[in-house]
Amino acid sequence: MMDYQGAAPSIAVLLPCYNEEAAIAQTIAGFREALPTATIYVYDNNSKDRTVEVARAAGAVVRSERIQGKGAVVRRMFADIDADIYVMADGDATYDAASAPDLVARMVEEQLDMVVGQRVSEAELAYRRGHRFGNAMLTGMLAKLFGRSFTDILSGYRVFSRRFVKSFPVLSVGFEIETEISVHALELKMPCAEIATPYYARPEGSASKLSTYSDGWRILRTILKLYRIERPMWFFGAVAALLAALSILLAVPIILTYLETHQVPRFPTAILSTGLMLLAALNVFTGLILDTVVRGRQEVRRLAYLALPAPGNPR
Repeated sequence: MMDYQGAAPSIAVLLPCYNEEAAIAQTIAGFREALPTATIYVYDNNSKDRTVEVARAAGAVVRSERIQGKGAVVRRMFADIDADIYVMADGDATYDAASAPDLVARMVEEQLDMVVGQRVSEAELAYRRGHRFGNAMLTGMLAKLFGRSFTDILSGYRVFSRRFVKSFPVLSVGFEIETEISVHALELKMPCAEIATPYYARPEGSASKLSTYSDGWRILRTILKLYRIERPMWFFGAVAALLAALSILLAVPIILTYLETHQVPRFPTAILSTGLMLLAALNVFTGLILDTVVRGRQEVRRLAYLALPAPGNPR
């Protein structure tokens, strides 16, 4: 049971959906039982089945987003809905709705900005081996690049504070949205936590929309792109180091020959070496300039974040 100081915060349950006719009613019922005071929103993303009718009959507030992709749906939900606490899950009945009160209580008690439902499943059908491997690889890569990470960066079961949602400029379109959310929390150094939650197999008649390889590749590209955007000095510095090393490798034989003969017999190689070193210098200056720009962007996002109260505090 959650014990709040003063009035209980308003809670919105956000369920992005695409062709979830077989599971959406069960998902809504689970969250209604777990969070009876919450408003449940179902955002349909051009479903071709009866997802909208079933969700509306189950008592959810049903809205739609025409731009295809989970990231586009999350962007619309975060823009449209105003609440103190946001509980986001999928509409496929794989996440444990009964764990939601614990996630919300942890957020309020510790004044966190995000609590991630770390997926725990013993059923092979619930969490395919390829997805397990891909999640572990991408999570490890994120930790290497950004210095910190979460145990399950691809979990779609998350609880957010209002100040997280309203300071998060969603740019992703598809399933890479979870990665962008994780990087946003890491870059602003938000207080976050993870809680292990059961993860179930989809009910009969429900099919996964996630492609192991194509979506995995998109997530990998998103990590690299976010690293380039958020860590430009390191990114362009690494490129500069490679170019400078190649330039020196080409220049050493020419320099040794010049010291022996006082001649430069290989002008094309000398010109190439010089060009590579110039490109290395340009990358260094590019990184320095973009690093200043990124710092300014981070300050703006931080100010937007600080303009809103922490969970459990009055507005």
